[in-house]
Amino acid sequence: MNLKSKNPFLGSKAFNNTSRTFEDATVISYEETMTVSGAMNKSFILLATLLFSAIGTWLLAYNGYNPMLFAIGGAIVGFVLVLIASFKPETSTWVAPGYALFEGLFIGGISAFFEAAYPGIVIQAVSCTFVTFIICFALYKYQIVKVTEKFKSVVIAATFAIATYYLLSWILSFFINFEPVHRGNSLMSIGISVFVIVIASLNLFLDFDQIEKGAERNYPKYMEWFSAMGLMITLVWLYIEFLRLLAKLSSRD
Repeated sequence: MNLKSKNPFLGSKAFNNTSRTFEDATVISYEETMTVSGAMNKSFILLATLLFSAIGTWLLAYNGYNPMLFAIGGAIVGFVLVLIASFKPETSTWVAPGYALFEGLFIGGISAFFEAAYPGIVIQAVSCTFVTFIICFALYKYQIVKVTEKFKSVVIAATFAIATYYLLSWILSFFINFEPVHRGNSLMSIGISVFVIVIASLNLFLDFDQIEKGAERNYPKYMEWFSAMGLMITLVWLYIEFLRLLAKLSSRD
C-alpha cells in the first residue's frame, strides 16, 4: 500500500523510503523502531514546547514588544526546519523540538495580535482546536471513521486545492489590486473558512493513520519525532483557521 498524507510533512517520500529500508532487514530491535506510544509521547513534548514558547511570546507582547516580529521570525525559521526534516527525516530528533520552539513564537505573536483586536478569541480558538482533536482521535480510535484509499485521495486533493488557492491569492496580491474572497467577513468568506477547517480536521485522521502504519512497518525510532512534527503542523494549521473564522464572526457583531 502506498502511504500518502496530505500533510506536506508526513506526505514526503521519507516514509516510503524508510519503509523499504526496514522491510529488507531480517532482525529489528523493538527499542530501535517506531511505536505509536512513542510518537504520541513525542507529540506531547512538542506541544508543551510550543506552548511554552507561545506563552513567552505572549508575555513579551503584553509588555510592549511588537508581536508580529516574533510571528514573522518564527514562521520563517519554522518553515526552514520543516524543509530540512522533509528532505532529511533522520534529523527530526533535533529539528522537531526546534520547530516547536520557533512555531511557538509564531503562534504566540499571531495570538497576541488577534487577542488585541478581539478579546477572548484565543481561548475560544484553543478550545475549538482541542475539542476537534479529541473528537477526531476518538472517531479514529474506535474506527467510526476509517481511513480508506478513497478517503485519503479526497482529503489530499482538497488540501492541495486549498494550498494552491492560498498561494495564487498571495502572489496575485503583489501584482494587481486583488481581494481574495476568503478575506473579509462575508458569508462566502465564512463559508470558505468553515470548509478549510473541515479539511484540516480530516487531515488529523490521515496523521493518525500514518503514525499507526509507521509503527506497523517498523520504521526507525527517529520517525517518531518526524511523525509528531507532522501532527503538530496540522494542529497549528487548524488553530490558525479557527482564529480566522472566529475573527470573521466577531467582526460581524
